[in-house]
Amino acid sequence: MNMEQNPLILETQELSKAYALDHVSVDVLKGVTLAIRAGETLAVMGASGSGKSTLLHCLGALDRPSGGQVLFKGSDLYALSASARTELRATKLGFVFQSYHLLPELDLLENVMLPALARRGALARRSALEKRARELLESVGLGERIPHRPTELSGGEQQRAALARALMNEPELVLADEPTGNLDSATGDQVLDHLFRLTRDRGHTLVMVTHNAEIAARCDRTLILRDGKLS
Repeated sequence: MNMEQNPLILETQELSKAYALDHVSVDVLKGVTLAIRAGETLAVMGASGSGKSTLLHCLGALDRPSGGQVLFKGSDLYALSASARTELRATKLGFVFQSYHLLPELDLLENVMLPALARRGALARRSALEKRARELLESVGLGERIPHRPTELSGGEQQRAALARALMNEPELVLADEPTGNLDSATGDQVLDHLFRLTRDRGHTLVMVTHNAEIAARCDRTLILRDGKLS
């Protein structure tokens, strides 16, 4: 798919990240520069411990970089106030992690609705939000599981519910961190089918980190993170 005509949605400029470990600074990201266009699906591959998750957390306004910039639609994420970054994460970004992070005391509908319920005016729109959550759960094949709690579901079902939750606020950018890492290959393929279909159908941009070349091949483009830099 030719994305060259689409506007840039996410850019990094000389992004670096270091951690202090036993009084020694460990450089994880060393001047990462990339540009991602709206509607693109991008895979970032790398060995375990290469910094893939660190990069994703910096892109998603979860972890402040040590240097450089992350620009979302031209705005420097880390020049924003903490509250503005929180609002951006809630309205523009969706996250799918290797662990499902579903709340065990809530049923699936309530779990999927959570991101929207945290926003101002949510109670007045509750019926519309509930309708959207139901539609998302049905779109990932969980329509009959709506009243169930996470502990009653398989791992694949929980990850599909987590995907529905990530899309609840219609994010422009979806960030996925090894989303099938806890699943067997057949179940993982089902989750990926839903992930790619839903993001492409809705025009979301997808950035996914993975160590699996077959998964990366499903994306429009693949970059390799090695020695703290992308190639």
